[in-house]
Amino acid sequence: MALLVQKYGGSSVGTLEKIRNVANRVCVEREKGTGLVVVVSAMQGETDRLLNLVQQITQRPGEREVDALVSTGEQVSAALLAITLESMGVPARSMSGAQMRIQTDGHFSRARIKHVDQDAFKTALDAGEVVVATGFQGVDSAGNVTTLGRGGSDTSAVALAAALNADECEIYTDVLGVFTADPRICPQAAKLDEICFEEMMEMASQGSKVLQIRSVELAMNHNVPIRVRSTFSEDRGTLVHNEDDALERLVVRGISHNMNEVKFTMYGLPHGKGAATKIFSALAEAQINVDVIVQNAPRENHIDLSFTLDQSDRYKAEDVLKPVLETLKSHSLEIDEKIGKVSIVGVGMRSHAGVAAAMFETLYAQKIDILMISTSEIKVTCVLAKDDIEKAVGALHQAFELA
Repeated sequence: MALLVQKYGGSSVGTLEKIRNVANRVCVEREKGTGLVVVVSAMQGETDRLLNLVQQITQRPGEREVDALVSTGEQVSAALLAITLESMGVPARSMSGAQMRIQTDGHFSRARIKHVDQDAFKTALDAGEVVVATGFQGVDSAGNVTTLGRGGSDTSAVALAAALNADECEIYTDVLGVFTADPRICPQAAKLDEICFEEMMEMASQGSKVLQIRSVELAMNHNVPIRVRSTFSEDRGTLVHNEDDALERLVVRGISHNMNEVKFTMYGLPHGKGAATKIFSALAEAQINVDVIVQNAPRENHIDLSFTLDQSDRYKAEDVLKPVLETLKSHSLEIDEKIGKVSIVGVGMRSHAGVAAAMFETLYAQKIDILMISTSEIKVTCVLAKDDIEKAVGALHQAFELA
């Protein structure tokens, strides 16, 4: 029997009517004789609503309790979908992260999956039941509820597909698939029929909200094909899979952007005293991911150091860095929230010269100042003023003829 893992995002289960639409899709697939594990996110806006309640109490809540709170959103969606399926005559069973025995580490709000127990699913699947699984969550070794970070339901779905040797993992959302740029700010963006794992990872890491980067990394490591589709269309969407020769000939595959970035700049750090090591070790210990990094040449035995990170880590990073900077006797810390980043991505960049130069020339022609630059084999990222991001995406999309 073929086994399929489907994941439905918050926009797909945002109302009872939409949940019934999902149930109808599940019924159609089940009638083909396919075994189904359906992973659901919280109803649209529910996680934000719960987090807003927390923010009304404190800006720095305990992460354990936040995880205990926000994990309830997925449990509501899973139970409602299972109830809907049962009302349609389809045997179904909702399962939480604890019931599925998804074992994670103990890092609240950004836990990593360590193990998935296949036996937890065997009874239900053998009985012909549709397993409706809560995304985004698991439990640590002490039995605490943990969450996988925003977008973590994608990671849950891919992890289950890998553990159960599913034929494919379908990610249902409110867009038709993966586009060459965000169609909300670039109307010329075109849907891609396919994209390789590496390109999708880079696009996800640089701001593309279609898939969470960890889910793509997991899929690549376990060779789990992902198909990104719309819940509200019969379009086949975009297949994310291993790289092939046809994909390799493409120079730039797409444009990603992210406006949820913040830039930290530390002035007057002592040169030769291991300042960078102490700063980034402290951030790593706190599980804070840093993106673009720039350090200037030493002047009068001091350096300035800048880096960007996600806005959600802004206060946590500030708390972590305060004692480190006091020890290093830094002159000052500047935090800039009015920045964003734009990236060009494509595996063909490995074998084509001049791609970065073309990007810089395009931005210069639009009178857009570049604040920071980061590169990899298949990506070039520029940090810009937030107000310039939309214009930059449109100009680059046109310059690299992606329409």
